[in-house]
Amino acid sequence: MKRGYLWLTAAGALAFGLALGWLLRADRSPTAAAPPPPARSVVASAAASEAFEPLPEIMAQIRREYVDELSAAQLLERSARSMVASLDAHSALLDQREYEELRRGVAGSYPGIGIEVTAVDNAIRVLRPLPDSPAARAGLLAGDVILRINGEPVGANVGAAIEQMRGPAGSLVKLTVRRAVGNELVDLVLERARVEVHSVTADTLAPGYAYLRIAAFSDTTVADFERAIAALRREPPLRGVLIDVRNNPGGVLEAAVGVADALLAAGTIVRAEGRGANARFTLQAQPGELLPGVAVAVLMNGASASAAEILAGALKDNDRALLVGQRTYGKGTVQSIIPLSQGRALKLTTSRYARPSGEFIDQKGIEPDVYLPGPETASTDPAIDDEVRFTLRELQRRTLTAKAKRK
Repeated sequence: MKRGYLWLTAAGALAFGLALGWLLRADRSPTAAAPPPPARSVVASAAASEAFEPLPEIMAQIRREYVDELSAAQLLERSARSMVASLDAHSALLDQREYEELRRGVAGSYPGIGIEVTAVDNAIRVLRPLPDSPAARAGLLAGDVILRINGEPVGANVGAAIEQMRGPAGSLVKLTVRRAVGNELVDLVLERARVEVHSVTADTLAPGYAYLRIAAFSDTTVADFERAIAALRREPPLRGVLIDVRNNPGGVLEAAVGVADALLAAGTIVRAEGRGANARFTLQAQPGELLPGVAVAVLMNGASASAAEILAGALKDNDRALLVGQRTYGKGTVQSIIPLSQGRALKLTTSRYARPSGEFIDQKGIEPDVYLPGPETASTDPAIDDEVRFTLRELQRRTLTAKAKRK
């Protein structure tokens, strides 16, 4: 993939350089002459000149008439961001902070307080504190709502508030929290630490039946998954495994492929189509699987997206799992992260992917085998989760049916 990334970087720089050159010339003297283009590109340059002809005029008018004064650099920044964002909903030009945030999100560790959260109005609801994290040690509980951070209201920009909770290990952060039980307001002071994020959690639902929740797909997911399976196999022999990907927004493509590969002895996992050579590929499962003979069910909902859909589609189309829940989100594109200068990066849609059946799922999603209406926010405790209980009963029924057929 590295060669593909280099090629995309070069092509992206060339395309941006052409637009940038026209914008920069808007600030130069009208008499300044640009060097003549090579002879072989005269026709292309003429077409480009005609297409970009309004841009210097637009830029000059904005700088002269817009209510706020903007420098040429600010206009170029906004132009570049708008150019990329206009391509589709998932492409973006990332500044240094955004790029660091993205890398941190898939790295498996970060300095902070260690909680999974969701936005609620102008506040943050705790989904769960991570085990052995500052949040867990401070007594934060699922359902607690964070109203203020260091005395400042969370406000509408929840992303900025979440970033505010992060910081160097050893530093302090003060949270004002409304308790889930009793609505009591409390102030908590937490000491940030390096938090190890394990994207897979495991539990035993019943003798021989296990529960695995994949919160997102990161660089550590495959190792976390294999570790969890190894621990579960120390219990009575496994007969069924429930994999929960509700509200899983996706993540690293290779992680989803690795988990699917661990559950498949053979077969196609995902196909992708794009213009670049490295954007077209078909990934196959390698021989061997972690759970031969063990029934698998995938619990999903409308917020299961991207890499979570790759896993669900691969297991469904290879007749390896029963899908339970609601139709998935339908995010069927792959983004390449292309590093740029000054610590920036380009997140660019480079492929559309299809299930092994050949069906493209973008804006369509994947239908479950068994439809099960459920709440938008999944419980983090499988012992009291009605959807988990239902799926467990389906697993048990199917394993008993399969056992009877073998007799």
